[in-house]
Amino acid sequence: MTPPTSAEGQSENRRARSVGVGHAHAKAIVLGEHAVVYGAPALALPVPQLRVTASVGCSSPSPDGQGDVSLTMTGSASRPVATQASDSLRRLTDEFRATMGVAERLHLDVILDCAIPAGRGLGSSAACARAVVFALADLFGREVTQSMAFDLVQTAESVAHGRASGVDATAVGACAPLLFQEGEAQELPIDCDGLFIIADSGVMGRTKDAVELLREGFLRHSGARERFVRRATELTDEARHALADDRPEELGRRLTDYHELLRAAGLSTDRIDALVAAALTAGSFGAKITGGGMGGCVIALTRAEQAREVTRQLREAGAVQTWAVPLRGRVEHAL
Repeated sequence: MTPPTSAEGQSENRRARSVGVGHAHAKAIVLGEHAVVYGAPALALPVPQLRVTASVGCSSPSPDGQGDVSLTMTGSASRPVATQASDSLRRLTDEFRATMGVAERLHLDVILDCAIPAGRGLGSSAACARAVVFALADLFGREVTQSMAFDLVQTAESVAHGRASGVDATAVGACAPLLFQEGEAQELPIDCDGLFIIADSGVMGRTKDAVELLREGFLRHSGARERFVRRATELTDEARHALADDRPEELGRRLTDYHELLRAAGLSTDRIDALVAAALTAGSFGAKITGGGMGGCVIALTRAEQAREVTRQLREAGAVQTWAVPLRGRVEHAL
């Protein structure tokens, strides 16, 4: 990139002394978790009630000329606390500078106001990364395409979690439910009414442990991975068609079947199983764990008129908080 002229440099410095703002939201996996890493499809749902706002300001270049990043986390999902920036955030800001041609190594002050509880399979790390990407773009006056945003968020996710399918990086900026497979996403056709109720077990999931447990099972039993991926693909495809064909009962059954698939692999817990049972007892079409597993959240499909009873019984079974997400409707201002 051609170095900026004096006027261009002054303009960039003026932007650098302002504050950039970016947004993202949570997501929930309806079906397809774990199998999506092996090329199977996944259905993902944006959760607009749980948002993260990133504000990024900058100050003078650091003495070593390398630039630095400080981080402050606020919001309902965390205590206000100033922390050292994580490796993934540093990598993200470095990649943004390189991709967008931001040469000056200014100190960046990042504030994340996050309502997404961490470790629940709701995409908090991907949402925070996406919000930072758009805050940096706002700060430095850069245009970021969806493809660029995806690649940058994946950079942070790979540092934070290792191999990532990309479904989180896509869904935290989605405006509607998505079908995701092998890096490609498309909006799901939906001809069903109803609500998804997401219930927080209050226990942080252990995605890395869950991935390792599943991998060990695949290694112990010949053909286990192929059987898991094949069954996951069948359930997800059947659920996708049920969404498009106004068959909520069928969709619900596929949710519960997928929960049984994950439970058989050792990825559920007694508390999660109790929440699934409570949702079914209350009249849900179906319910399952959502996310990496070994803690986290449950997602249940229900009629709108049944939502209050489902929520009540989920709370009685130990859910610490719940959110209702309509099947229909689009998320506005996802960026």
